[in-house]
Amino acid sequence: MSPSPRPKTITTPRPRKPAEIREIFERFRSANPEPKGELEHTNPFTLLVAVVLSAQATDAGVNKATRKLFELADTPEKMLALGEDKVRDLIKTIGLYRNKARNVVLLSEKLIAEFGSEVPMSREALESLPGVGRKTANVVLNIAFGEITHAVDTHVFRVSNRLRIAPGKNVLAVEMGLEKAVPAEFGRHAHHWLILHGRYTCKALRPECERCIQNDLCDSSDKRVA
Repeated sequence: MSPSPRPKTITTPRPRKPAEIREIFERFRSANPEPKGELEHTNPFTLLVAVVLSAQATDAGVNKATRKLFELADTPEKMLALGEDKVRDLIKTIGLYRNKARNVVLLSEKLIAEFGSEVPMSREALESLPGVGRKTANVVLNIAFGEITHAVDTHVFRVSNRLRIAPGKNVLAVEMGLEKAVPAEFGRHAHHWLILHGRYTCKALRPECERCIQNDLCDSSDKRVA
């Protein structure tokens, strides 16, 4: 009986050297010193709601829906008073809008009951809210409260692997890798730079390598030009 073939071993590319990673973020900073998230919001509560709504949706699509929503309800009390049916009607252009409307109302209720209507400043408390996972908590902690966190969405995951900043097989591995790899001085803005780079330049199917500021540092198999 012939031996069974050995299973293929999938190897993770080696991370870059610290000096190379610093150069990548120096370039990002030079090109865009103060990057901003693209979800429109007016306070920590509306930011939280916008991020919850953004799961499996584009920021542009979320912004289109939330402009009217936030005119009517920019506090947990107003959102709870608005009610699930009205919230659902206002966000029906967003994917998964039924579940999201329910979560927005439920998290508003919990903020009032348990947190004095304030968005909590701890990861554990944020993740206790309906519809809030690790990525959402990271975004809120970073943008609303200025903490150094690394929210890993599909763009951050792709760019971190392609540029070998923090290669990993899943989002948690990439997040942990970014925590170790990104120099502290770039930490506050790192995930914004990576998101924007992935959204507008280092795209999934057709990366625009010819105008990429990291072109000469990139050795990804997805690279489209020399």
